[in-house]
Amino acid sequence: MSLFRIHANTPALTALNSVYGSSNKIAVHQARLASGKRINTAKDDSAGYAIARSLQQRSQGLRAALSNVRNAKSILTIAEGGYQAQMDVLLTIKGKTVQAADSSLSTEQRTAVRNQVKELLAEVDDIQNQAKWNGNNIFGSTFSFHVGADKDDKLAVTMNTSTSAQVGGDTSANLSSMGETGGEFSIEDETKSALAIGAVDTAIQSLATVIQGIGDTIIRLGLKSDALSITAANTEATRSMYEDADMAQEQIEFLKHQIVQQTGISALSHANSSPQIVLSLFR
Repeated sequence: MSLFRIHANTPALTALNSVYGSSNKIAVHQARLASGKRINTAKDDSAGYAIARSLQQRSQGLRAALSNVRNAKSILTIAEGGYQAQMDVLLTIKGKTVQAADSSLSTEQRTAVRNQVKELLAEVDDIQNQAKWNGNNIFGSTFSFHVGADKDDKLAVTMNTSTSAQVGGDTSANLSSMGETGGEFSIEDETKSALAIGAVDTAIQSLATVIQGIGDTIIRLGLKSDALSITAANTEATRSMYEDADMAQEQIEFLKHQIVQQTGISALSHANSSPQIVLSLFR
């Protein structure tokens, strides 16, 4: 036969402890459902918290580097476009110099061609001055791009100066004085036109080498961008595995402890009513 002790209602204390425990667990799962995280503070899982912060730091660095790579590709694309525009002008000049080398041209025709080429050379210089990034000239500048999460992950790229006097940064590719009449471009006869053709060929080759180098760097940056995207995604997935909550599981646990809490409250109510039944026997 069970005895009810007035000073120690053991069933009620047991039920009360169960209610307290369920309430605490409900609060934990509510916080996880609200934040979407399994670890909201270090006390939830100190080791997991430290690992998650380290992974988050790495992920942030990788995503910043990815943004830097995209900026680098944009700058290089502008530079490539400028160099290619100069190449188009040089190819036009090549046609004009070959035309001028023909002995059938009259003096007036040679003069007309010469004036056309001078305008084209001025365009080469204009292109040099128009290629800008954030208001600064690209040609003739050196850029240091931070393309990784670590301090030494840098890529330095130098954009060659490219003017009519120094095409592609090559001092031997000087078109401003080709044919040389008073230090100016000249195709006034077949001999000087032939010299001009050679100078233009040198300039085209120099500029082609520069454009090839820019293209190679853009390809490299594309590969770097792909690698950074994959690494950043994998790093973030690993961080999520440590830190983020399994929302379906948390919902199940939340509902389970709600049921346990309600059952505990019912048991507590029943346990508290038992002494009243005993007391009624003495009335």
